[in-house]
Amino acid sequence: MCDEHTERDIDAALGSPLTRRGFATVTAVAAVAAIMPRARGASAVTGQDVTVKTPDGEADCYFTHPATGRHAGVIVWPDILGLRPALRAMGDRLAGSGYAVLVANPYYRKARAPVVPEGASFRDAATREAVMPLYQSLSPEGNVTDAKAFVEFLDAQPAVDTARKIGTTGYCMGGPMTMRTAAAAPDRIGAGASFHGGGLATDDDDSPHLLVPDMRASFLFAIAENDDERDPDAKVKLREAFDAANLNAEIEVYAGALHGWCLPDSAVYHEEQAERAWARLLALFETALG
Repeated sequence: MCDEHTERDIDAALGSPLTRRGFATVTAVAAVAAIMPRARGASAVTGQDVTVKTPDGEADCYFTHPATGRHAGVIVWPDILGLRPALRAMGDRLAGSGYAVLVANPYYRKARAPVVPEGASFRDAATREAVMPLYQSLSPEGNVTDAKAFVEFLDAQPAVDTARKIGTTGYCMGGPMTMRTAAAAPDRIGAGASFHGGGLATDDDDSPHLLVPDMRASFLFAIAENDDERDPDAKVKLREAFDAANLNAEIEVYAGALHGWCLPDSAVYHEEQAERAWARLLALFETALG
């Protein structure tokens, strides 16, 4: 999870702390370079801001899909910085591979997206002060409520093929959200992917890994090397849980990749490993979503 450990790891990776302006420059360059390599033959996509009604209000989200046809739906859960241009671009890229993608604003109960300016860094005190209260306002119960509403939204869209299963992906805090989504809608969620997810397998009574028996989805867990160093038992608990439930799970520690490495606006974006993780995501969806 994004915390003081993340800040120290970024500082170590970059050699020294950056100024706010310097960090914005790094992230902007990374975003331009990495948003996003398009697959050969990628579909033309159309995206729009949408409002999804939930029992707790109206969630502002981004919905993107191929310009023609019906496709498997996907729910994307952002990291702690929320729905922003980088996540929209990732949604568009996934749509270009043939999916109808809903990128969520998990903070809609408190604020509309974006909740931070473009180029914002979790390393900045002002950014942390802005997002931590929003993050702390989230709950597993709210996650489940939202997941069900987002599934219902996707299933009502003409661009979504309801004969196919829905996938879900999550980054950082979004990792546990993918697991709760899979457990909340087991008849619809066929695949989930967590990228540098935090708090996936804890000793708490509401640990996401305890929900595995309620799932029917195959999973991909792409784990940052430094996250694994801090919590090496998490991958073991995940493997045991999925094996016991007889569910497929690809669980891998990505060497040299720091927490946040998959996001193109992150200072620790690792293009080679991010592309490998993306390829594994597409392989999972191709086989698990029908």
